[in-house]
This record gives sequence, C-alpha cells and structure tokens, in this order.
Amino acid sequence: MVTSKAYATSNPSGEPKQETVETGEYDALIVGAGFSGMYMLYRLVNLGLRVRVIEEASGVGGTWYWNRYPGARCDVESMEYSYSFSEELQQEWSWSHRYSTQPEILEYANYVADKFDLRSLIKFNSRVISAHYDEASHKWSVATDRGDQFVARYCVMATGTLSSVNNPKFAGLDSYKGDWYVTGRWPKTGVDFTGQRVGIIGTGSSAVQAIPVIAKQAKHLTVFQRTPNYSIPANNRPLEAEEIANIKAHYPEIRAKAKQGRAGIAYTEVGTQSALEVSQEEREKEFQRRWDKGGTGFVAAYTDIGLDQDANDTAAEFVKGQIRRTGHDPLTAELLCPTNPIGWKRLCADTDYYLTYNRDNVSLIDVGNDPIEQLVAEGLKTTDKIFSLDAIVFAIGFDAMTGALLAIDIRGKSGRSLRDKWSDGPRTYLGLSIEGFPNMFTITGPGSPSVLSNMITSIEQHVDWITQCIKYLDSTEKEEIEANLDSENEWMDHVEEIASGTLRYNCNSWYVGANIPGKKRIFMPYAGGLPRYMEKCQQVAVDGYQGFTIG
Repeated sequence: MVTSKAYATSNPSGEPKQETVETGEYDALIVGAGFSGMYMLYRLVNLGLRVRVIEEASGVGGTWYWNRYPGARCDVESMEYSYSFSEELQQEWSWSHRYSTQPEILEYANYVADKFDLRSLIKFNSRVISAHYDEASHKWSVATDRGDQFVARYCVMATGTLSSVNNPKFAGLDSYKGDWYVTGRWPKTGVDFTGQRVGIIGTGSSAVQAIPVIAKQAKHLTVFQRTPNYSIPANNRPLEAEEIANIKAHYPEIRAKAKQGRAGIAYTEVGTQSALEVSQEEREKEFQRRWDKGGTGFVAAYTDIGLDQDANDTAAEFVKGQIRRTGHDPLTAELLCPTNPIGWKRLCADTDYYLTYNRDNVSLIDVGNDPIEQLVAEGLKTTDKIFSLDAIVFAIGFDAMTGALLAIDIRGKSGRSLRDKWSDGPRTYLGLSIEGFPNMFTITGPGSPSVLSNMITSIEQHVDWITQCIKYLDSTEKEEIEANLDSENEWMDHVEEIASGTLRYNCNSWYVGANIPGKKRIFMPYAGGLPRYMEKCQQVAVDGYQGFTIG
C-alpha cells in the first residue's frame, strides 16, 4: 500500500522551477502533463522515441492540478478512475474513499510520475503558444511563452477537455474591492472564508461540490443561481481493506467489463427495461435504491431515460421530490428544482448540497428573475439589490473540449490555422486527428466519447491507438499521416446523427459550447457509447488506417 507523500504547496511536483530556455529536436512533443500526457509519454518512451512534454503548470496532474477548490472530487469511483496499464501500479496503490478528492488524485498523479521516472522529461512552467507544421520537413515547430523552441515529427495534444477556464467577464469586475476566485484556477495555498460574506456565481458541478464546504466556513454564503442543477448524493465513504483487496484480485475482469460499458465504467448498473414498461411502484423503488446507493449511475436505471421525454420525466420528478423533501423552506426548494430533463446537462454527485440551503447562513438568489447587472466596489448588484461581499467565487465552468486547443496558434498545411478550420465548430476524424494537420494527434478530442465516459478509460484507449499508429508508421518508414476530409466529414455527420437522437442534443450546456458567448453550437462528444467507438477505431487500424492518407 502506498502511503501519503508530501509535496510542497508552492510546487506540487517537488521539483525546483525550471527557468532555462530550451531548444531541441525530438521524435514527439506532447502538450500537457495530465493523465493523458503522462501515459502518452510512458508509451512513446517505451517505443524508444525521444520525447519531450511541455506543461504550463509547475507539476503534473492537469485538471487535478488546477481544480483544487473546496470539495473538489471525482464523480467516478476511485478504483476505476485509475490507470490500468500497469498491474504493479494497480496493486501498489490503494485509494482511501469510494470517490477520491482532488488532493488524493493529485498525489496519485505525482506517484505515477515518480514511479515511471516521467518528471525529468517534462518541461514545466512553459505554456505552448504556437505549433506550426512544416510541409517540407514533415515536422512540427513548437514555441512556448518562455522562448523555448522545439521541433518534432509528431505533436500530440494532451491539453484536456475541461482545462481552459471560462474567465469572468462581468461588468465592473475591476471596481470590485474584495477578493475573487475562479474554481478552475484555485490558489495553491487554499482560501479561508471564515467570518466572510461570500458570493458564489454558478451551480454547476464545481459549485455543487464547493458550496457545502464554503458554507461551513463563511459568515454568510449567497448563491447566485441561473439554472438549477440535478444532483445525486455521492454517499462517499471510506473503502474497507477487504473491499480493496477483492477489487485488486479481480482487476482484469473489472477493466474488461468497463470497456464493455457505454461509459467505460464497470460498476455502473445498467437497466435493461424501459422506464415506461414497469409500474410506478417498481420505478419508485428502483429510483430510491439508486438514490440511497449514490452516484451518477442513477440515470442508468432504465434504457430510455436519456432518449425519451416521458421516461426522463419519471426520473426527473423523483429527484425533484427528493429536493422538496430535503428543503425546509418550500420556496427555496422549488427554486432548486430544475425544469429541464435530468441528464440534459452533466449530472452532479454531491455531499449535502441540497441540505446546505437549510442553513441560516446560506441564501439562494434566482438570477433568472433578478439578473446580475454588474460588480460594484462593495460586492455585486442585481437588478433589485446590492449584495455586500468580502469575496466572490466564480464557478462558471470551462471553454470545454476546444478551448485549450484554440488558445494555441496551431497551423497545419499551407499555414491554415486551426481557428479558421474550426470557425464553424470543431471537426475531427474519431476525435484523434484533424484534416490538414498531419502528424498531429488529439487525445479525447471533439468527436470522441471523452466527457461522456470515464476519462481514464478513454485516455488509455486513445493513447494505445496513437502508439500503435506511430509504431506502424515507423515500421513502414512512412513520413506522414493525415485524416481525409471525406472521412472527417462522414465521422462528424455520424457524431451529429447519434447526438440528435438523445435528449442532450437540444440542451444549452457546455456539451454544445452554449456557455461561451459566440461559440458555434455543435454537440462535441460522441454519444454512441465507448464500445461502439472503440470497435470503429480498431477497425480503422486493422484496415490499414482507413480514412487516413499515409505518405
């Protein structure tokens, strides 16, 4: 069993900050040292390639490095939210709880980096600002904000799906005299809200986790809610030693089962009946059982909850009934009840979220009826009232799926920019490759299951596919691989078609970029399930990378 290892709060990697400017040529460059970047590095090094990773942060972990806000926790069970590629690692590491918190996940990331000696190959504190493809040499030139200049045959974008923060753009922000924070870029040293009047804007996943924790510290917490969110109790608990041992003894079967599951999760109980085929009494019993068990597997109770409005209504009404029973104040409870389908937006898992609104020091403001106008020196002004606040927390999400990629000046053949290519929405082949951008791969990119799956399962599948592709190119002495335009278009049409058959398709969520003003609306993740997607990727490879041009 692995015991806790301390890392300096100023630098979780435990390494001194790297201040030197570098130049160099490599076989592959990887952008990002989160879970995808680290595994990609591990696989390519074991192929014998010269590899360099470029990472903006001072340590590994990606999402789990930056998202250290109060209550931050994974909503996939910890024994599954972990790498499967190393049996030794699986047996060495033991998680403490059913759902792991951010500090423990970051500790795990650091352990992996040290166990496989990855840290020395990562350039920290360097943000990639440009990546340009040279057609003559068939290589990528990559530059950082520190002046680093790298050249590589392959460029792998391991930039993450929820890594580009949606920074606050509220009028009057510069005039506000208090402290303000963004959940996705929380201070390393933490924040103590004791005795403070705190406002939090947003009720998405981050806010649902943070609100109960902040409420216990703050003198008063005011929650500014635009759209109420569905949340299921996580019912988190410590893992028993016997439970851990049993899972470790059966990891091969668990991992195999996960790959057969729609979301890449073995422990999700998937119903086999329509919600409309059973009696109301039977439905209520099953919903209650899943509510008591906890976790987002609640919506997997029946086959059609995500597809049929009437079926969805049965689950939604059950949850709204739970919210009403939880709330002491009927008006507040009603404000917390969503009006949209359950699972429309990302379903949350919480610890005492709805109960928190029963506290005397917590207020809920409906900004749908009383909109935020601006920030002022003393706090926040809605149409009807000025709220005096010592601190404001912006839990307003991410520029999901595409934000991190489009923040980089990426230019492919003929100098065409990715921003131009994606001006009408992201286009990829399998979420892995982009037409016009040879020898560049995207891990869990738009058009892949990514955020609709266990991210670790999807990451490993993508990294393994990319590794095999590079191995194939090297063995056949090919210089270049590029997605065909026809294949890209056919794939994105398929992604759209699959999504249009779900209730999520018409949702104003970050799945379609609705949270970012001006972002082209397109359903970005692949909603056809992980097994179907993996089969397609495998068949493409077996058929000599059908849909790609290799030269």
